[in-house]
Amino acid sequence: MTVETQRPTWSQQTKLMVVIILLGLTIFLLYQFRDAIAPLILAVIIAYILSPVANYLQKRFKLHRGLATVLAFLLMAVILAGIFMLIIPPLVAQFSSLNVDIERIFSQFQAIRITRYEILGQTVDFDELSQQVLGSLRNLSEPFFGQTLGYAVELISSLVWVLFVVVVAFYLIKDGHALQEWIEGLIPASYLPDYAQLRLTISEIWSAFFRGQIVLAMVVSIIFSVAGFILGMPFALAMGFLGGILEFLPTLGYAIWLVIASLLAFFIGSTWLPIPNWMFMLIVIGLHLIFQQFDINYLLPRIIGRRVHLPPLVVILGIFAGALLAGFLGILLAAPTIASGRVIGRYIYANLVDFDPFPEKSITTPLPPPDPQWWRRHTENDED
Repeated sequence: MTVETQRPTWSQQTKLMVVIILLGLTIFLLYQFRDAIAPLILAVIIAYILSPVANYLQKRFKLHRGLATVLAFLLMAVILAGIFMLIIPPLVAQFSSLNVDIERIFSQFQAIRITRYEILGQTVDFDELSQQVLGSLRNLSEPFFGQTLGYAVELISSLVWVLFVVVVAFYLIKDGHALQEWIEGLIPASYLPDYAQLRLTISEIWSAFFRGQIVLAMVVSIIFSVAGFILGMPFALAMGFLGGILEFLPTLGYAIWLVIASLLAFFIGSTWLPIPNWMFMLIVIGLHLIFQQFDINYLLPRIIGRRVHLPPLVVILGIFAGALLAGFLGILLAAPTIASGRVIGRYIYANLVDFDPFPEKSITTPLPPPDPQWWRRHTENDED
């Protein structure tokens, strides 16, 4: 007769201690390998964007997963090469001319700055005021551009990091399903429905942001370029391209583009409209404010969706925090990261206070669908 012994289980104190040790080890490893975090994030972004392409090629042409992944990378390379060949040369030419005109604008601004003005009996020293404004802008811009240029130099100058990004992205696409199954195997069965719902919600956020943001940037670039050519906006193609790029900075991007466009309109004017520069600047500002409302109320909900929508103050604070922590990547990923954190935070809070974490997905008994033949069958039964 064999005596079955019950397997010992860990106490709550032991579990808590193990979790703390693992958390400390994770933080230590992240600190030791902090230089690989930015390239790893880039690899995940590339894999996330190209995964649907590989899925389509695999299902449409019955290809092996590895071959479909290779073709997806080749397709991306062809598209990027076409963009560089067709768009980059005129953009470089316009940005070069824009640099010259910006120097001319600063020269005119210098002449305005050294002038003293009498306003309501008070002398206004624009030189001192401009020095304070420029100093504040310089302090604000250092966290953005300092770390951004650091990441750019490291990733462009080092072939090892480039290969690292490509290889990691390749295997993330190729073995993504196996990785997903492995993660699901680590989760207790009772929590699998919650995990599936969280994964679906967060996936919708990042999918809407990346794929939707790319489409939105292209649409905005086309709109700004066409409107710029019609109005005679200086450097219309470059300003259209800049408007599309700044769509990746919610709320803050509008202000940056409007300041640049207003300066060009005031100091250079329209290339063909016979109106004063100040009037052309007011037209540009007015049309941009109208487009901003069109973008917020029509384009964003239909292209990106409402899951990534956040209060403007939260977005601005998130962009500045992301710039301080991760430079350009922090700026780019601020909005979807905050939106994902909101979903996870709501789930944790609901479990802490014993609420339903997914009230909109609660299981209810649905009503039967309407039967269009009910009246005919009812009539036939009455006649019998």
